[in-house]
Amino acid sequence: MTDGSANERLEPKYRIEDEWNFSIQRMYRQGFNAMKRPHSHDAYEIYYLLQGERVYFMNGNVTTVSKGEMMFINPDDLHSTASSETMPEFERILVNFSHDFVKQADKEVAALLPLEQSRLIRFPVQEQTLVEQILERMILECKRQEPNYVSYVRSLLSQLIIIISRVSRMEGATINYAHPMHHKISEIALYINRHFHEPLTLDKIAEQFYISPSYLSRIFKKLTGFHFREYLQVVRIREAQKRLVETNDSVQRISEQVGFEHIAHFNKTFKKLTSTTPLKYRKAHRKHEHTKR
Repeated sequence: MTDGSANERLEPKYRIEDEWNFSIQRMYRQGFNAMKRPHSHDAYEIYYLLQGERVYFMNGNVTTVSKGEMMFINPDDLHSTASSETMPEFERILVNFSHDFVKQADKEVAALLPLEQSRLIRFPVQEQTLVEQILERMILECKRQEPNYVSYVRSLLSQLIIIISRVSRMEGATINYAHPMHHKISEIALYINRHFHEPLTLDKIAEQFYISPSYLSRIFKKLTGFHFREYLQVVRIREAQKRLVETNDSVQRISEQVGFEHIAHFNKTFKKLTSTTPLKYRKAHRKHEHTKR
């Protein structure tokens, strides 16, 4: 185990083929830290907390993750994580994997994915030990790389997905907020997700939810990783991406549908967040969708 700093211990990230096919890594860190930017990716993500507490922002919800709990994240879902004010020390195991990686081991298990929604998984106490044993064994297999270790890791991951699926069905998707402001920011994010096409402003939302604009600006950034305006832009552009692929509406029409008053501002924002133009995005992703069929 190597030291990233006096307050961090970071084990090697073990990969099979590449990071988004399968990777696993354990990390310990002490002191406040947060992701520089919320992000999404094509792979599934498992975030299991061995000790401590973390605050997750995912798909508009602020959730506190505690020891023995797991965040399971479906592909393309926007998420970020930050330190808890009460427990800044934590240790976690992070796993990323592709659908194909699971499918090569067991098609029936692959059919359990994706979950109905990305969510917090709270394991019964007896299951926590088993989950941790599976994750530890994955790390050991990747470290040793003995014959057939890739098949072994696939088998372990299949077992883990079955456990996750069972617990997920038993538990439902109820969210318990550790702090009233977590609930408030989740309500605001959900409101933005539903009303992105309207002319929303920080002052307007602050007034509507009975919070001062300065406090809303500060706490929204702390819990979500976004400034208010940035989050609104991301929600609008992600919706535009969806409509570019799924409809034949013009770029002008889509820009209006998602809340932009001027096409030039839409094009500039789209390029900034996706590194391509709307028309190039539509062409590339429609070709991709056709190839998958």
